[in-house]
Amino acid sequence: MSKKLMMCAAALGIALLSGCASVPMESAEKDQALKAFPAPPENQAGLYIFRDSALGPILKKTVKIDNEVVGETAMNTYFYRVVSPGAHVLATESEFSDNTINLNAEAGKNHYVRQSIKMGVFVGGAQLQEVSEAEGQKGVADTELAR
Repeated sequence: MSKKLMMCAAALGIALLSGCASVPMESAEKDQALKAFPAPPENQAGLYIFRDSALGPILKKTVKIDNEVVGETAMNTYFYRVVSPGAHVLATESEFSDNTINLNAEAGKNHYVRQSIKMGVFVGGAQLQEVSEAEGQKGVADTELAR
């Protein structure tokens, strides 16, 4: 009996490790338009939140702006949102509670935030970090627009 149980556990482990999480995606046209990195609308700021890490391919992680859910990220995805200038709190679901960062959005500017998956005790956690324009544009270019 224990041999059957071990075989089932091994098969389940392989299935979980080989699968990738998926989330609803936007059209390829919208994705390409945003990868031209247009200036945000007047008196607004653009915000790209991207996940370009291969770590945690089966994990989906919720992202919030000022306590409002933007959506869930999967491996190699990004979100784009227009935000008002000023202070915002960005959060990502992590292992035990949300991890947050403060963002001071500047009007007329695009901001770039990387979501990274990190090892956890029971399940992978996540963290956010604002990155430079060059690093952000490269990260977004390597990912696809999630809805």
